[in-house]
Amino acid sequence: MRRLLRFLLSFILFLTTLGVYFSNRLMYMKKKDDAFILNREKEAGRFDPLAFENLPKREVSIPSPFGYPLKTIIAEPHDQNKYIIIAHGVTENKMNSVKYMNIFLKRGYNAVIYDHRRHGESGGKTTSYGHYEKFDLQAVVQWLKAEKGAEVQIGIHGESMGAATMLLYAGMLEDGADFYIADCPFSDFEEQLSHRLKTEMKLLPPKLLIPLADLFIRVRQRYSIKAVSPISVIENIQKPILFIHSQLDDFILPTMTEELFQRKQGPKKLYLATNGIHAQSYNENKEDYERVIDEFLDEYVDAKNEHVEPVPSSS
Repeated sequence: MRRLLRFLLSFILFLTTLGVYFSNRLMYMKKKDDAFILNREKEAGRFDPLAFENLPKREVSIPSPFGYPLKTIIAEPHDQNKYIIIAHGVTENKMNSVKYMNIFLKRGYNAVIYDHRRHGESGGKTTSYGHYEKFDLQAVVQWLKAEKGAEVQIGIHGESMGAATMLLYAGMLEDGADFYIADCPFSDFEEQLSHRLKTEMKLLPPKLLIPLADLFIRVRQRYSIKAVSPISVIENIQKPILFIHSQLDDFILPTMTEELFQRKQGPKKLYLATNGIHAQSYNENKEDYERVIDEFLDEYVDAKNEHVEPVPSSS
């Protein structure tokens, strides 16, 4: 009897240790250093410090509904009431969004780039892969509408977790933008975790780890991994979506984007980039990436295709 009791206690301790460890890895995923991101973007020629310094812009702290500040930069070189909001990926920060911002500045849009919770200069203690981040994105959208009026035209571009966050926002909270660009999103977080576990932790089966992690996330963070599922809400999004993914992405598989595209009803477009791994579709296919955006905007957003003179940007 004592041996059985010791075994049960040891087994419970093992599961608890494993649950805490794995949920910690999710909640506190190691981020890239802010200086590293900035230097990487500068060295790659995607961030020009002088051009960025000269860009008409202002810094704003937008309050999250969860009590922390969302550090935001509003770039406004144009008089037109058109804005693109950029949502970066996990481990990145708003400096990674500058390259996407520049695409739209050249096309007559003003831009909003911001740090997700627990990233960059924003507050927040944990990462939730879109669950709490979707409410923060809603706060950014609603702040912009209050600031610029109901007639403001808004697009949202998201990369990786930022793209999943954007789809969760539009599919679960409000279809509040005029168009969306989803670059390499996961379609379902549970499925994505299973894929990564099979690659990175081959000795521990996903069928054991994911339910255990979900239990601890429910207790510690008050949401379920199963609820972070863009594919389950994509049919609620009526506005146009441009889906982008690299064919060579082995971190988040391109089949996830293809499934999202197939499930989406109404206006949509799909671009599978030839070159680049995860979140590298623009970096490795710049001309095609911008061409597809132009085609998408021409077809679904800017019928008149008004010409706007280029402005200084940080690329």
